[in-house]
Amino acid sequence: MDKYSFLNAAHSQLIADLYDQYLKYPDSVEPSWKAFFQGFDFARENYGENFFDEETTHPQAEVPAKAQQVQQMAQAVQSGEVPEDIRKEFNVMNLIDAYRRRGHLFTKTNPVRERRSYEPTLDVENFGLSQQDLNKKFSCATETGMPGPATLQEIINHLQEIYCDSIGVEYMHIRHVEEVEFIRQWLQQNENHPELSAEEKTDILHKLNQAVAFENFLHTKFVGQKRFSLEGGETLIPALDQLITRSSQHGVDEVVLGMAHRGRLNVLANIFGKSYKQIFSEFEGKEFEEDVFSGDVKYHLGSSRIVEMASGEEVAINLTPNPSHLETVASLVEGISRAKVDHKYHDFSKVLPVIIHGDGAAAAQGIVYEVAQMMTLEGYKTGGSIHIVINNQVSFTTNYLDARSSTYCTDVAKVTDSPIMHVNADDVEAVVHAMHFAADFRAKFGKDVYIDLLGYRKYGHNEGDEPRFTQPHLYKIIAKHPNPREIYKEKLLKDEIVSNEVLKKMESDFKALLNEDFDASKEIERNRIDTFMGDDWKDFVYSKSGDVLKKVDTGYDLEKLKELAVEMSTLPSDKKFINKITRLFDNRLKMIKENTLDWALGEWLAYATLLKENHGVRISGEDVERGTFSHRHAVLKTEDAEEEYIPLRHISDSQFDIYNSLLSEYGVLGFDYGYAMASPNTLTIWEAQFGDFANGAQIIIDQYLVAAEEKWRVQNGIVLLLPHGAEGQGAEHSSARLERFLTLCANDNIIVGNFTTPANLFHAFRRQLKWGFRKPLVVMSPKSLLRHPRVISTFEDLANGEFQTIIDDENANSDKVEKLVFCSGKLYYELLAKKEELGAENVALVRMEQLYPLDMEKIQQIFDKYSSRKELIWAQEEPENMGAWSYILRNFRDAGFKVFAAPASGVPAPGSHKRFEFNQKNIINGVFGEAGDSDTEIIEK
Repeated sequence: MDKYSFLNAAHSQLIADLYDQYLKYPDSVEPSWKAFFQGFDFARENYGENFFDEETTHPQAEVPAKAQQVQQMAQAVQSGEVPEDIRKEFNVMNLIDAYRRRGHLFTKTNPVRERRSYEPTLDVENFGLSQQDLNKKFSCATETGMPGPATLQEIINHLQEIYCDSIGVEYMHIRHVEEVEFIRQWLQQNENHPELSAEEKTDILHKLNQAVAFENFLHTKFVGQKRFSLEGGETLIPALDQLITRSSQHGVDEVVLGMAHRGRLNVLANIFGKSYKQIFSEFEGKEFEEDVFSGDVKYHLGSSRIVEMASGEEVAINLTPNPSHLETVASLVEGISRAKVDHKYHDFSKVLPVIIHGDGAAAAQGIVYEVAQMMTLEGYKTGGSIHIVINNQVSFTTNYLDARSSTYCTDVAKVTDSPIMHVNADDVEAVVHAMHFAADFRAKFGKDVYIDLLGYRKYGHNEGDEPRFTQPHLYKIIAKHPNPREIYKEKLLKDEIVSNEVLKKMESDFKALLNEDFDASKEIERNRIDTFMGDDWKDFVYSKSGDVLKKVDTGYDLEKLKELAVEMSTLPSDKKFINKITRLFDNRLKMIKENTLDWALGEWLAYATLLKENHGVRISGEDVERGTFSHRHAVLKTEDAEEEYIPLRHISDSQFDIYNSLLSEYGVLGFDYGYAMASPNTLTIWEAQFGDFANGAQIIIDQYLVAAEEKWRVQNGIVLLLPHGAEGQGAEHSSARLERFLTLCANDNIIVGNFTTPANLFHAFRRQLKWGFRKPLVVMSPKSLLRHPRVISTFEDLANGEFQTIIDDENANSDKVEKLVFCSGKLYYELLAKKEELGAENVALVRMEQLYPLDMEKIQQIFDKYSSRKELIWAQEEPENMGAWSYILRNFRDAGFKVFAAPASGVPAPGSHKRFEFNQKNIINGVFGEAGDSDTEIIEK
């Protein structure tokens, strides 16, 4: 009985405590103990309380009666004095536990490959049992859902059906007992196989026929064109159909779906109902209706539809547009879903996020992990997502053994205690069954579920690829392998569910429809992209050239503004905060009284006024609640109980949300971009802890932020706050890479600013929601300016002012100005200090607050005003090869600008503080015509 050697040193009270714990929470005890206690229970229940020899026991009065029996049983097992049949019960319990934990390793889930072998196997000999035991009956059969005692062979057959057929289940890693028990009971119904009516099976065949016939048709009519076919995974179509149907029965009103390329056209056609002739016309290369609309390849496009279920219920379904960058869309799906929960349904059960992955991407892309970790976080949860992996068993040309170190591509699911089903994609009924489970589990527990759909990829990465270059053996098998429709058709014929005549008619009718639409597609002269989430954007227009430079009324009633400022800056008297917080808010009230508003007050008043106007505000990012530089303090904690107090939630019924994010940029910016995509009347802000952290989210910026409107006609009003500016802190955290954003600017796609006053920040935020369209706003938000004594505005600046794209030098006499200096950001205040020190009346300092789009009209007015100038200067603290200089030079080729900047470099700022001071001093002195230090001098110093 080495299996129970752990009992040797166990104290009786320990065993008693463990047994009590097992009775309350069976899955919370260590597996060996659990199996032992299960065996004990079966022995006691089926063989009586005194099934052991009293001479082998050593009662201890201080131990509770049942626990004493457990201890006695432990001693009896260890000494080998327990009867053989009881010991066998223990061994069968271990076998049952092994099927639950490891049965997924021995399934029939792979349609085209042999499963890898794993040791130890589930052979009875590995559990202290023999072939002679197969016909013996064991009481623990009831533990598997069987009605009473059964032979070992019957138990094994039962377990094989549940755990080792076309579905492999991983759930024993889950720590929550209630969830484990739910899954166990769910699997034991019908031995983890569906019970479907003849009508349901015919419906499944119909969807499968649509999926297969559609791909065959495209392959015949558009030879060699990329379409990223679903062939080898066609059961995805009936799977999604059933998932949506089952979920609607659980109360889901809207589905948000994200996927990459493979199978997208099939999903658009056969789930979203996009007309076949429209898809065919895209293959014909028809021009899009709007000339300024660049468009995108057909397997990136999004769509929104209302579909009617068989029960008559209507469900809104949305397929999110996506770029080629794998898995980026997952974060958007979560953000869109959360926005719909927050602003439309107010119920997590009403919105279902579905994310379709590729196997290689699910295993290797870091954003998959980032999104998984959002599952239960207060600011990012969506009530559980369904993850479906279209598992081709090969990534482009990389075999799965080279694509990951984990056993499965879905092993990330174990991080969040999510259940996983591995399903043979050739068995459509098993696939449907898995979808039913996913819908049921998600509805009950609000957690993620992963479905690993094991199929294959018929034609390689795309239809022009030759997969036999790298997988010759596998593709010999695939070439001879029947598609899932043929496999299911034969099954239904054998079971006499359908006849050959019905099948032939089903196939011929659908083929005729495809041919008819194919012919009609040739008559379409122009095509128009599907509108993604059109209902959410029906009140908005697309901007025309120049619209973003037109004046917008962003003012607010002066007296109401003052009242808001006092209200949100006054702490409740019944709550105790730390002294620093109390002093900070006292200082805010002092600033309000003195009419000197700092950056934080300008920001807060922008939020407060928008909330009063029935707009929502959402802010997300690392440490945003207090602000990385402790300026915001939007969430306060009481000193003793750490109770949260959020002042901006007490001034309006509108939704104000602010969340410290998980330590992620890529996933969180994608989430917030998706949130803004679905909530155009909410000011949605993502703040980077430091501006250069935007590097970690560059894919979202490149593929969505700056490009989505041109590619997909999708607008977005997200705001990025990127703390930017050289402070002598080294190469990191100095630059938000302004030059990158300016390189990406075209066709009024985004707004890029580097504001220097609280009032301009106030008006820029309000302008975001006052426009009749939406544009992303990128703010090179300050660090040192947060508390700079000269960075103040008045209530009148906020109430009666407007956003200023350019701020002229109000103290300059244009007749005396010889040097006209343009700059941006915090450098202005350093230049201003030098100007005042020198009394340099010949220098005018002009702040370029909005770098894109440039307000050329105002800039020309500045040029005209200072027409007697002798020098035109662009000054920046960034290295000459970075910052805005190249952009300024490109836009003012003939203006005669000269530049004063830090020397060109491969890093945004020097690591040496002395070198930083040297560069900064030389820039400032150069602007004013003073000699700076030499390199030799600074090194000597």
